[in-house]
Amino acid sequence: MDVTAIADAVSPVVAALGLDLYDIEVTGSGRARIVRVMIDRPAGEDGSDRAGIDLEAIAAATEAVSPILDQPPVDKILSGSYSLEVSSPGLERPLRTPVHFARAVGETISVKAAANAEGADEAAKPVRARLRGVVVSAGDDSFILLGDDGTEHTISYAEVVQARTVFEWGPQPKGAKAGKSGKATGAKGSEQRAKGRNKEEAVRR
Repeated sequence: MDVTAIADAVSPVVAALGLDLYDIEVTGSGRARIVRVMIDRPAGEDGSDRAGIDLEAIAAATEAVSPILDQPPVDKILSGSYSLEVSSPGLERPLRTPVHFARAVGETISVKAAANAEGADEAAKPVRARLRGVVVSAGDDSFILLGDDGTEHTISYAEVVQARTVFEWGPQPKGAKAGKSGKATGAKGSEQRAKGRNKEEAVRR
């Protein structure tokens, strides 16, 4: 499926709302197919962090994006039934494009890379290597990761199987109780989904 064509149609509509189109995913098949649109706020002109996405922004984006998916040329790409989900990327964002990695410079990420990535075990090429560290820089074809062990890895995007940012909880306040898993309870990310006017919309034709 040509997700790029869908992104090209959706991006200007999202930008008109003062938002960035972070990514688009199409999963499932038949009546269970889901079009997931992830939006974010642009960074400040001074490079300051992006503000969070609230329900109002998600509702506005859902209302704006929905009709675009039913118009040419997207309607031919998404022929049939599907459900639309609009959300923020969450605290642990998926990284799939050079732009995503460029945004993650200075952040801790987890990467599942092909075993022939620099620094991976050459004797285990069929095996996938999981690396964790801070993104030092990101170019057009590869990025540099400073691993937790101090090792620097240059990894091409073609070698990346899966990657995401890592959210690290701060120190727990004294007297606060952890959940059964030992982690702070509550929502894992800032993801908020909207499907339709009541934040839930199923688009079916």
